[in-house]
Amino acid sequence: MLTGSEIESISARSAPKLEDLRTLIHSYGSALVAFSGGVDSSFVLKVAADVLGDKAVGLTAVSPSVPVEEEREAADLAARMGVRHLRVRSEELANPEYVKNPWNRCYFCKDELYELCEQKRAQLGLAVICDGFNADDFKDHRPGHQAAQERQVKSPLAEAGLTKDEIRAWSFKLGLSTWDKPQMACLASRIPYGVQVTQERLEQIGGAESDLRRLGLRNFRVRYHGEVARIEIGEEEYQRFESPELRQRISQALKGRGFAFVALDLEPFRSGRMNEAAGYVPQPRATDRG
Repeated sequence: MLTGSEIESISARSAPKLEDLRTLIHSYGSALVAFSGGVDSSFVLKVAADVLGDKAVGLTAVSPSVPVEEEREAADLAARMGVRHLRVRSEELANPEYVKNPWNRCYFCKDELYELCEQKRAQLGLAVICDGFNADDFKDHRPGHQAAQERQVKSPLAEAGLTKDEIRAWSFKLGLSTWDKPQMACLASRIPYGVQVTQERLEQIGGAESDLRRLGLRNFRVRYHGEVARIEIGEEEYQRFESPELRQRISQALKGRGFAFVALDLEPFRSGRMNEAAGYVPQPRATDRG
């Protein structure tokens, strides 16, 4: 996680990008922000609220693929910001293409989300929809971004060139509690491509991850492999697993969720590992090469 000196250095260096972001969002006039409660969309909503006032609205999609804790945290954060916050039911599990869990599963999920956003945007008379796609996201497999482009969703973080570390640094400076929040993704991302996404599996994974959070873990994933739960953890958490008591409690908790075996991955967690394993790693853009 970023240190105090890193935050100061990064924010000083990226101050022009923040001004570009403010100018860009101001140019919209009004905006509906697709707001998950994660680091990026929280930052977009905060800046939009600062720049646009009550012409900025957050929308959170509620579905089995979103952990219950994330829904609550998003609502609490929007309330602390003083921003109007909408929660709508998302029905991506009704789409057979999403359920089949192909390599571009995220496209179908985001297409559903942005359809819901468009309906609310039109009802409220807002000018644009914004997402939290940032400059670093071009380096990962992000089929959901195609849905955003097709729906003419604005990605102001990417347009301003803001990276994840810069977003975290400015989130700290703006007083957002999400500044050091671990990366999150929908629960379906824990299921290997080609293995069907079902409500039961999402609930099993979500329950398992809730158990691990209650046991004090912060940066991790529970990957679904049928009878096996494969736990990926951040490098900083490995030392905790030296405790036989913790290992036993984790094993009991996840077996209680229906897994027959619980395994700890020896490679640290990082976003995009499932994509790498499946061979879906985007080629660098010309601007990324150097």
